[in-house]
Amino acid sequence: MIRVGVIEDHPLYRAAVARVLSEAEDIELAPVADSVPAFAAAREPAGCVVVLDLKLRGVTDSAAVQKVVGMGHKVLVVSAHAGQEEVLGAISAGARGYLSKDADGADILRAVREIAAGSTYVSPALASFLLNSTRGAKSILSERERQVLSLVAAGERDADIAEAMSISVRTVRSYLERIRDKTGRRRRPDLTRFAIEEGIT
Repeated sequence: MIRVGVIEDHPLYRAAVARVLSEAEDIELAPVADSVPAFAAAREPAGCVVVLDLKLRGVTDSAAVQKVVGMGHKVLVVSAHAGQEEVLGAISAGARGYLSKDADGADILRAVREIAAGSTYVSPALASFLLNSTRGAKSILSERERQVLSLVAAGERDADIAEAMSISVRTVRSYLERIRDKTGRRRRPDLTRFAIEEGIT
């Protein structure tokens, strides 16, 4: 079972997200709160996925992400504010995923499951907002390496990348090792952050 908490200050949206999560057979609802301090007060053991709004009372924006990550949880931001500054700020603060509030229940569940499995998830619609970011990585990564990195940033697993590119999982991992060597980023969240910063989506 995947433990998933919610931090959202809009009562109707908070209730709707909690309902979507509680109805999923593989998800167990963790504390549902209207602020980061209220969630912290529940003393949820580290390791759950937290669906987090950015615009909260008190601790807000990147500071909210950092606070929840500091508790040992994996953060999925779901926010009505989905511009480049917000997405980059949240990812840089340690969020594992980012969705706009246009996302439906199926999108949220998919993102939660990907993040719980150790992957990252940024919706293609949001990633497309970042195309004006710098393009420095294009000079050091090959076209195939950029393609692999873009799929990593989309939250795809190695097996999914292999299928999408019609190559073997071993070849995908070989590409990933070259990408890590060239960029100096080792962990998947760091690779996702790098892809977003460089507009490789």
